[in-house]
Amino acid sequence: MPVLKDKELRIVGFLCNWCSYGGADTAGVARATQPTDLRIIRVPCSGRVDPLFIIKALFEGADGVLVSGCHPRDCHYSVGNYYARRRLEVVKQFLPVLGIDPRRFEYTWVSASEGQRWQQVVTDFTSQIHELGPAPRLEDAEPLLKLADMALSSLHALGTNRNAPLAELKEAIKAKLPELDCVIGWQQGYDQAHATPLFMTTPEDVDKLTWGPLNVMNPAVFLPQFKGKKVGIVVKGCDSRSVVELLQEKLINREDVVIFSMPCEGTLDMGRVNSVLGRYTRIDDIKYDDAAVTITADGKEHRFCMTEFAQGKCYSCVTPGAVIADTRLGQPVPVQPGSVTPPELAMLDAMTLEQRLGFWKGQMDRCLRCYACRNACPMCVCRDFCISDSRNPHWMNQGESPKDKLFFQTIHALHLAGRCTGCGECQRACPVGIPILALRQQIARAIGQLFDDYKSGMDQNAIPPLLTYAPEEKNIHEREWK
Repeated sequence: MPVLKDKELRIVGFLCNWCSYGGADTAGVARATQPTDLRIIRVPCSGRVDPLFIIKALFEGADGVLVSGCHPRDCHYSVGNYYARRRLEVVKQFLPVLGIDPRRFEYTWVSASEGQRWQQVVTDFTSQIHELGPAPRLEDAEPLLKLADMALSSLHALGTNRNAPLAELKEAIKAKLPELDCVIGWQQGYDQAHATPLFMTTPEDVDKLTWGPLNVMNPAVFLPQFKGKKVGIVVKGCDSRSVVELLQEKLINREDVVIFSMPCEGTLDMGRVNSVLGRYTRIDDIKYDDAAVTITADGKEHRFCMTEFAQGKCYSCVTPGAVIADTRLGQPVPVQPGSVTPPELAMLDAMTLEQRLGFWKGQMDRCLRCYACRNACPMCVCRDFCISDSRNPHWMNQGESPKDKLFFQTIHALHLAGRCTGCGECQRACPVGIPILALRQQIARAIGQLFDDYKSGMDQNAIPPLLTYAPEEKNIHEREWK
């Protein structure tokens, strides 16, 4: 059969060897007429279709991608398509944040005996892609540089934590210190306006401990390095979610970790703080009131109100108090019911698909490909086998094009699907301030919508949604397609 209309488009199909590939073969043997746009790649199982296959195809010029496997309960490998169903639905809901029309990707089920159904599926999908036309290319997009408005309402009162019982916390740590190899926290950095990690092994080290809106770093990133040792950690609410997720994945042992916590009222976005401070030679003074931090640099005062200069994650934070802790100090901060879309994600939601594509091109043009985002992530623990460094298979090159950089960011985000705790370390560590947390936030939103408002890092005994399956999915209705 000739193509439906106009010239042939580029459509990639990933077909299960045992069913859908057989269905396509059945249609061919029966001489059923089919569009010629589809290029088939045979895979052992739909469960073998890694999200990076789909993203790679779309980034490299495919106008559409179709995945087809065995019907649920008929998988040759018993449960492969159950796992695939969850991953593929998350990918489909993730594509719009990149500026890709989700209709360019579909997945379905076709058995080996359903030649006629295969003919209908491939014809309908090809027709759908022809209606959409050739896919926009990232390299052809008009770069768009835009910043999110951070002055938004939050789910709990933002403040400076100036009344936190820091002295009591230090005493609690000193009491436990003899039993531990070290305790991880924060200390003043190269000046009063910045904080750095602190590894406490002596009472004198504990006296250096700080607490407040400058403690932006997530100390949970260091815990896997101490596996098998007794270690303490001081956490904010978002940090504690990372600890819980590490426990869920058995990357640390609960009996080896002692957790200290106080309620958090928010942390400053140091990228924007530094841009206001500009170049300075010294910090003269720093003062806290209930609502703001006032920094005097080179004799000039700068007041940073928490409601305007907090990190984007703080506006939608639902865990100002630690999810898990052995020692809790201070009064919990009340959280308002409801939800707030993080500012970076709200900014992208307000854009068209074309604008989002241009936004990411503009942002990726600035990317240094330093991998600070990966190295700062507490859940990115496969650094010795990272796909960005792998040469066998060689999925990623070291190119400097926006497409190559966005491909890395996309795969990094998808590897954290159902695991990212939203701590924002990836974005905070970025030396050029690219809002890459929005990619993780979109996936977290999709995971919550699909799996009963699941939030990672909230329950030590929970199984991340993409590491399990259900024979019947409550919120995935893929059988309705064609």
